[in-house]
Parts: sequence; structure tokens; C-alpha cells
Amino acid sequence: MSSTTAGLPIARVLPLLSPAHLDRDFDYLVPPELDAIAQPGVRVRVRFAGRLVDGYLLRRLAHTEHTGKMRKLERVVSAERVLTPEILELATAVAHRYAGTRADVLRLAVPPRHARTENGGSVKKPADGDAEEPGHTEEAGHTEEAGHTEEAGHTEGVKTAASADTPEVENLARVTVFDTGPWGRYMHGQAFLAALGQGKGVRAAWQALPGEDWARRLAELAATAVGAGRSAILLVPDQRDLDRVLTECVRLVGDSAVGLSAGLGPAARYRRWLAVLRGTAHVVVGTRAAVFAPAADLGLIAVWDDGDDTYAEPRAPYPHAREVAMLRAHESGAAFVAAGFARTAETQAVVDSGWAHDLVAERAILRKHAPRISAPGDTDVALERDPIARAVRIPGVAFAAARAALKEGAAVLVQVPRRGYVPSLACTKCRTPARCRRCNGPLGLPESRGRQGDPNDAHSPSCRWCGIAEAAFRCPVCASRALRAVVIGAVRTAEELGRAFPGVPIRGSSGGALLDSVEPGPQVVVATVGAEPTVRGGYGVALLLDSWALLGRADLRAAEDALRRWMSAAALVRAHGQVIVMADPSIPTVQALVRWDPIGHARAEVDSRAEVGFPPAVRLAAIDGSTEAIAELLSAASLPERVEVLGPVPLPPFARKPFAGDSPAEVERMILRVDRRDGAALSRALVTAQAIRSTHRTDAPLRVQIDPVDVG
Repeated sequence: MSSTTAGLPIARVLPLLSPAHLDRDFDYLVPPELDAIAQPGVRVRVRFAGRLVDGYLLRRLAHTEHTGKMRKLERVVSAERVLTPEILELATAVAHRYAGTRADVLRLAVPPRHARTENGGSVKKPADGDAEEPGHTEEAGHTEEAGHTEEAGHTEGVKTAASADTPEVENLARVTVFDTGPWGRYMHGQAFLAALGQGKGVRAAWQALPGEDWARRLAELAATAVGAGRSAILLVPDQRDLDRVLTECVRLVGDSAVGLSAGLGPAARYRRWLAVLRGTAHVVVGTRAAVFAPAADLGLIAVWDDGDDTYAEPRAPYPHAREVAMLRAHESGAAFVAAGFARTAETQAVVDSGWAHDLVAERAILRKHAPRISAPGDTDVALERDPIARAVRIPGVAFAAARAALKEGAAVLVQVPRRGYVPSLACTKCRTPARCRRCNGPLGLPESRGRQGDPNDAHSPSCRWCGIAEAAFRCPVCASRALRAVVIGAVRTAEELGRAFPGVPIRGSSGGALLDSVEPGPQVVVATVGAEPTVRGGYGVALLLDSWALLGRADLRAAEDALRRWMSAAALVRAHGQVIVMADPSIPTVQALVRWDPIGHARAEVDSRAEVGFPPAVRLAAIDGSTEAIAELLSAASLPERVEVLGPVPLPPFARKPFAGDSPAEVERMILRVDRRDGAALSRALVTAQAIRSTHRTDAPLRVQIDPVDVG
């Protein structure tokens, strides 16, 4: 029994309830038989409004301010103290930042319990006074899979459940000595590493050099923190990056590194999460949810490629992992690193504020590592003159560069915006996008049809939304019936390149056929954006096709995202290799790529967003729902005086996201915009308004998002 809680009769509990007005603590009596295990941080079940609900015990108290009748704790689900004080504080800060509830944040932060894993392979019988109700396991979202056998009994890296009196686990991680020389290429790089090794909370925006072994560098940062007796969290966008970084971390810190991702399965994920909680794992490599990993004495939290949209949580309260990481670093005093080949406007904004500092290489060093990047100019004229170039959407200069690289025995990377055959079509005469007459969706050629005909086959195009074939297309602008492919898919591109380079292996990487790496040698690799495989020694040439398909998206972050994707591909090219982007060289984003100037581009993005009033210059709240639901929320909100109300406007079907309940027939969006210094007040007002609205038991669904990535 803990000496600090023994005899304290009151348990303060946070029930995991969805209504916003119930996001508060409630006091319960601790029965004598649960006194020993009812410790702060454990999962409990309490009776609330006549039903059993899950919750977390936050603290034990000697007295309560509640004057009415008090209920007892129904049961302690497990003696494992899964909610640490730091994660509770972080969840509270995230809920305030994103106008949500702590219950919603904790559902993201703490994984569902897996009883066999927690108990070392066997399910314990309920303790006295802890009997299960007939047929009951646990509430949804906290399922105790008593009959689940996945990895049952496999408890490597996991200690037995710790009691409240268990001392902190000693740091037994052995760090392999590594060469710090590569950090000397960056200004103040070795000084940053030294400060991290001293346990200082340094913060930086690191721009990796082209061709950098970034996974190894991140592992070195984590190993430095572990060597100082602290823990580290490394966030990556996807499983492929996770595997790569985790491999490097294991080389430096051994079994003290674990990977966390949703794809692990409930048993494996919970086992690794417990290893972090119990102190046997000191380095966590994971996707967005790993930002909440219960790493003790956190010394470093790093985010690789923070512009990737997978960092935006699709569940309420819709936090962004980068923002949560910065909140956690600020609250805990841990070091913070935002790393990547490109840079987001949000990262540049915190550098401009002085909260973080640049960690970049000098231009002379950059030139030694960067490939030669060019934009051939008016590609349409070149394509019209050359029938072979027109077939593969590659002008003669790029075609010649690829052929030369193949003759030298080097691999050629071809990046295309989409997979498939001819995913998007437009009018040949006026370039107006071809759309369905029924639902206004974009017309395209599926692979199965595209192989049988060209874009002007009247029976081939079909709608990519409703799937209905367009038998007689006519442009609504110029009345032309001719169609042209505006985005050639990866499959069609690979086929045409196979004809252009007979005898050369053509490999594809996209979607379900993702290649992690390819062997060196003369070959053409056609990959969709984000699916580019690595090759030892780097590619000789990279061709970035249909660039305007990325730049032309109706999205606030289109230019930023295009540059990020281009730089990620260009970074795979060997030093002094060649990168050719099929784009107008006068476009600022293309110029930033040619100069390899992500920081200048990010600064321009910050300035342009400040002019039009978009994040990170301001704080936005996007409210989606029916007209009545939005009006009800606003009527209950005491908004800041300087708030700007925009809308509501109808949301098109393709921009809608599913609601927790039944979606309304017509969805509208209203934008609330305030200065950043009024951001906290806006969030508080929306929290209060949602609480008032939930007391009315309104059924109309409503979504509130703070600074959503898809706005604009």
C-alpha cells in the first residue's frame, strides 16, 4: 500500500464521457478492499447516471467538497498506473488548445488495455470486491481481450505490473559510441549535440542536407539523450519511415528502442507501450499517437517531416502531432527538433518567434551535397514538337538526361502525382477540367479502361466520384468534345517509358506495391509522391512530372506541400546528379527548389498567410454542421471581441468528413478567426459553448476544429 494514499477515503475520478459539460472530475468513496490498489493513474469503473463507465483515478483526497450522497468505486480495472501526471497535464493542455475534452484526448493517448499482455500471459481473477458483472468485459475503447491469444505469454521487454511503491527503473541502456562528425556540417550542430547530452532543453529546426542519412542522425540525437540518462520520442509519418529509424536506433541503444504504431495489433502495441511506461524502453519511434507515449524524464522529442498530413489526427479534438510535441517540450523542458528536407510555415513561425533556432548547413557545404536542379521552361511547346516526349510527358532535355544516366549504369527516378493509368482529364482546347454532368465529380480513365482506348474514346471516361460513364462529353466552356490527360498515372507512365527505353527494367512503387529500396543499376523507377524507394549511392537523375497537378490544388498548403514532396525526391539523387522538374521556372516554389531554399520559401509562406489571415499568423476555428447546429453553438458562445466571423458556406461533398453520428444532409462551414494572442480565449469560448449545447441534449452533429490543415 502506498504510504502517500493509505487511508485517504476519497478518489477523484475523470469519467470517460463524451458530453462536453461532463468534462470534469467527480469524487467517489474508496471501499477498504480497494484501498491498496486504488492509486492515482489506474483505470477504474464507476457508476454514473445509472450505468457503469470507464475512467481514470486522478488523485486520492482526505476530504471532498461534495455535500450529497457519494457512491463507491465499482472496481479497479488494473493496478497498472497507466495515466502518468505528465500525460494528464499534457492531455489537459491539448484539450484547452483544441477546444476539446480531456476524455477525447486520453482516448488518443492511452491505448486500450490488453489483459494477457499486462498480466504477463495470464488473466488474473478479480480481486475481492472486484467481481465482473455477468457478460461484462469493458467499455468500448478499453476492451480487455481476455480470450485473445495474439502474442500471449510473450512479455519480453515488459516487467511485471509495478505497484505504487516500486522505485524508478534505473537507466540500463547501453549507448553505442558514434561519430559526431556528420553534425559538424551544420552550423552549431556539434554544439547542439553537446547541449542535448547535458540534458538541456534546446530547440531547433533542422534542415537535413540532400542525401543525408536522416534516420541515422535522428537515432544519434535519441542516443545522446539516452546517454544523458533521459528518454526520447521520435515521430515519423508512416510505417516505412518508422522501420528505417527504429533500425538505426536499435543499432545505437539496442532493445531500449521500441516502435509504436497502430498497425502493430492490440497485443504488440500494448506490450511495447507498457515497456515505455515501466521504464524498460527509453527510445520511442512512432507515428502521430506516439507523441503521447509515457516516456519518463523526457529529454528529446523530434518530428520528422512535420508537413505530412498523417500528423493531423482525424479524431476529436483533431490535434496535430507537431503542435502536441511542442506543447509537451515546452511543459516538460525537453529538447525539441522539427526536422526535414523542407520546412513548414508553422515551423518557420516558431523560429521567427525565437522559441526554436535554425540548424542548417552553410551554402558552400550545401552545394557540395546537392544535385543540379533545373526546370526546362515551356514544356508544352517541347512536347508538341516531339511525339515520343509527348507520350511520356517528358521533354527532350529530360529524356536525354535520363538516357545518359542509364548509359552510365545509374538508376533514374520518375515521380508522378498519382497512380493508375490516366486518373484525370481535361478539355483539349481550353484545358477546363472534365467533370461529371450528374455530380460534378472529375472524369478519369480507370486502368482497365485506359488500356483499351485513348482519352478521346467516348466510352472510356467515367466519374471518379459516382462511377457513371460519360458517353458524350462536351466541354461546358468551349463545347469541344476532345479530351486530354492532365495527370498521367504511374501505370501509364511506366508503360510509355518501357517503350521509350527498350530493354531497361521499369519498376513501379505506389500504394499497395510500395518499394522500400531498389538495388543499384540501370533502371527506371516510376513512383507516386511519397512512395519513392531509396537506392544505394543515390539516383543519377530524377524527373518530377506533372508538377502543376501539385501546385494547382485548391489548398492553402499546395505550394508548401509540392516543395516538400519535390525535395524529398530530389534528396534521393546523388551529389551533382540531376533533377529536372517539369514546371514553369518563374513560379516561386520552383525557384525555391532550384536554389534549394526551403527556409526562404517558408518565410514567404508565413508572410503571404499573414496578409490573407491564415495560420500560423492567426488562430482559426472551423465549425462544420447544419445551419441550425452552427447557429446554436454561436448563440451560446461568448466570443472574443476581435473575432472575425466568416460564413457559413456550404461544404462540397468531397470536402466533408464523417461525423460521429448521422451526418446532416447539408453541411456548412463557418470560420472564426482571431489574432494568435486571442487564440486561448477563442478555445475557451468554444469549450464553454459546446458544454452549454450538450446540456440541451441536441442530436444535431457538430464538429469544431482549431487550425485544421485542410482549411483554405
